[in-house]
Amino acid sequence: MIARGSGAVVHVTSIQSVLPLPEATTAYASAKAALKTHSKTISKELGPKGVRVNVVSPGWIMTESSQDLLKRLQQAANGGTIEEARQVVLDSLGGIPIGRPAEPHEVADLFAYLASDRAAAIHGAEFVIDGGTVPTV
Repeated sequence: MIARGSGAVVHVTSIQSVLPLPEATTAYASAKAALKTHSKTISKELGPKGVRVNVVSPGWIMTESSQDLLKRLQQAANGGTIEEARQVVLDSLGGIPIGRPAEPHEVADLFAYLASDRAAAIHGAEFVIDGGTVPTV
């Protein structure tokens, strides 16, 4: 048996689990949706054993890979600017209300908090960090 307060699991899913890009990421979006469901399931099993389970669903994060994507889009536009490439991505997402992707450290801070004892009462939840990309109802 695991002692109370002994740990946390934080899975990485994606906003694509609810906002897939059918022309490009159907399999990825499906896998992330399945992981979100799996996380909720194991939260019911592990919570009574003292293990918290939560999900973080990032939107567009300005990683090195994202910067490489912008460069590829710029080259594909035959002399377009990085800003134009950035706008292509923003448009494909339907916009980001804060006007920019998240920075990696912003997402890391959320993970650190959820894994810490300061989040001891947070369990079985999903945290979306997308700058408002996914509309709320």
